[in-house]
Amino acid sequence: MPIVPDTKDWTWVVDRPCAECGFDAATVQATDVSRLLLENAESWQTVLARGEVRLRPDDSTWSALEYACHVRDVMKLYDVRVRLMLEEENPLFANWDQDATAIADSYNTQNPAAVARELQDAATALAATFDGVQGTAWQRVGRRSDGASFTVESISKYFFHDIHHHLWDVRDAVTAH
Repeated sequence: MPIVPDTKDWTWVVDRPCAECGFDAATVQATDVSRLLLENAESWQTVLARGEVRLRPDDSTWSALEYACHVRDVMKLYDVRVRLMLEEENPLFANWDQDATAIADSYNTQNPAAVARELQDAATALAATFDGVQGTAWQRVGRRSDGASFTVESISKYFFHDIHHHLWDVRDAVTAH
């Protein structure tokens, strides 16, 4: 069975806790996201050091390596999006198909050590972008083509849920090390 694309609208995680992974945006300060994402990136180093990183838990679920590639790419994407929000008035974000990217970039064949370095680099770059946000810039806006609108503050929390949730998705790979 192939991976089923995730078509859920996850924007609600900015307003209420995620029952699956436990993330609660109300407990996260946007100014803490850069530190939290660097901590998250460090945890992925442990995940990617495991020997069975390419194994899928079942036919319809990504491997830890595929999740890590996705997290790396999400970090890069959100660095672009946050920079757009800081530089332009109410930018419209380009669409991104995460499932098409996973297939086109052959996530599960990538070198785990290279992915670990790239994920760390992407986290460092995005953390620097978040660290550069000051004062009212947290309230600058941007939007997706589906109509979802974010401030820099809300997108920082929305983004962090994504990478937090995916680390939760591979929790067995973290705790079994």
